[in-house]
Amino acid sequence: MMARSAARNDLIPLEEERVVVSQLKAGDRAAFATLYQWYNDRVYRQAILPRLGNRELAEDCLRDTWRTVLEKIEQFTLVDRSIFFWIHRIAVNKAMDVHRRLKRDRKIEDAVKDQPVVQQSEQPDRRREVLDTKRDVETSLSRMNERYAMALRMRLVEDRDREECAAALGVTLGNFDVILHRATKAFRKVYPP
Repeated sequence: MMARSAARNDLIPLEEERVVVSQLKAGDRAAFATLYQWYNDRVYRQAILPRLGNRELAEDCLRDTWRTVLEKIEQFTLVDRSIFFWIHRIAVNKAMDVHRRLKRDRKIEDAVKDQPVVQQSEQPDRRREVLDTKRDVETSLSRMNERYAMALRMRLVEDRDREECAAALGVTLGNFDVILHRATKAFRKVYPP
């Protein structure tokens, strides 16, 4: 019995653990507090802090570990081994997840740092492109039926409302909508010139 106790590093006797784990599985929160009191410091020092090295991260990880223990206690099977090793495994997994996330975040930060910052003066000058587009639109409009071209200019280029456009063309609002529809179809056939 002495050799076993030394090998288990003075963990709580299995019989005592079994009673507490059974109570915890039955929903007894005091049993959780007991388990926490027994193994919290050991899990922190042995499983989490050495892997993360940062106390703040380690404390967050420890909190997540105990939350997981509470959520998954039903999955724990009583065997001839202390529950500490199950909790320890959960803690190691949580610490490794945090470590991986930090490593991934650092890679992203480094990649962003390596990207050149686009200065305002480096923005592409789009004036030429806009002028070319305007010229192409005007060329296309000049190749269309005059009435259709006029409807498109008033409605889309000058941004007049439909009623004003209909009045300018001397048609009803319904007729203007038909003209505008036909004009857009005709425009698609001639644009780009």
